[in-house]
Amino acid sequence: MKQTIPYTFIGGRIAKTGLAVFITAFICHMLKWPAMFAVITAIVTIEPTVADSIRKAYVRFPAAAIGAGFAVLFTFIFGDSPYSYASVSLATIIACHKLKLQDGMLVATLTGVAMISTVQDHYLSSFFIRLGTTSTGIVVSTAVNLLVMPPDYSKSIMKNIQALYRRSGDILFKRGHEVFNMLESNGTARADFQSLIKDIDKTETLCHYQKSEYRFHRFSREDMREFHYEYKKLTILKQISYHIGNLVFLPPGRPDMESERKNLAASVLEDLKNRLYEPDFLITDSHYKKISEVTQWFFEQKQQNPGAGLKPRTHHHVQPETAILYEILSIHDLIEELNQIQTMEVKNRRILKTPWKQGEGE
Repeated sequence: MKQTIPYTFIGGRIAKTGLAVFITAFICHMLKWPAMFAVITAIVTIEPTVADSIRKAYVRFPAAAIGAGFAVLFTFIFGDSPYSYASVSLATIIACHKLKLQDGMLVATLTGVAMISTVQDHYLSSFFIRLGTTSTGIVVSTAVNLLVMPPDYSKSIMKNIQALYRRSGDILFKRGHEVFNMLESNGTARADFQSLIKDIDKTETLCHYQKSEYRFHRFSREDMREFHYEYKKLTILKQISYHIGNLVFLPPGRPDMESERKNLAASVLEDLKNRLYEPDFLITDSHYKKISEVTQWFFEQKQQNPGAGLKPRTHHHVQPETAILYEILSIHDLIEELNQIQTMEVKNRRILKTPWKQGEGE
């Protein structure tokens, strides 16, 4: 069964957006400014991380100024007419694109178009009021994102990576069952693999978000060590997914294996799946023994020369059997690396938690 990946930051963003809108509207009400433009800016300025909010704030303010300027200009020329709406939209989008202000293009266009119906004879005062309301929305939403419910994606990252390892094991075993039993692929393994890759990318995005938060909020050394450990696991998972993808997209051609060796390969794949299910990635002695047999089998395949005498561009010079063995051994090597990293992490945590006693080692 496919395991869904939770993203807990969505709830926090909704709450922070509502709070930012309320504070922004309240400030505009006290200053007797129209709140609509400030609220629009506050809504779109809440980003997944504080770093994104600050970075995009520097872009959205000048972009909003451009939109407001075009609104005043074309309203003065055409008045409140369809020509004004079209001209403001096109001119704002083109200017933001030329000035590389894409992150502020939406705010600028909405601000410019919404201003047309409110600009009357006081063009200059309308322009500065719009800049003031836009600035209010940007500052308030950025402050709320910084001070209220700081984003923490560490738990989601940990749960996601554990679920992704299990899904990769399921896909590996499913595809191996199809290959070794000479079954026609029904496309399920390929669809599951593509979904796996998308979720790996989403989890990597969460890791980038979490890394950005370290610049603005305090985290303990243990939290940072945990994050770096999980990120190492995610990096190795991406490497494992490459090898699984090679099996999923294996070119046509069925491996011609003896029954005994086919059973060995299937057994090794099942062991690999079980290792990916284990949080500690423990490797048993029986699995090492099977891997030794597969390694010997792989070297025997390499010593053969199946491509001799074949016409180029009409035959595969790497036989399916050799390709499958290579992917199996590559995945085992990565799981072995995971086990070593896990062992070192446990050892380091034990050392850090053990208090130093005076006189030890003397």
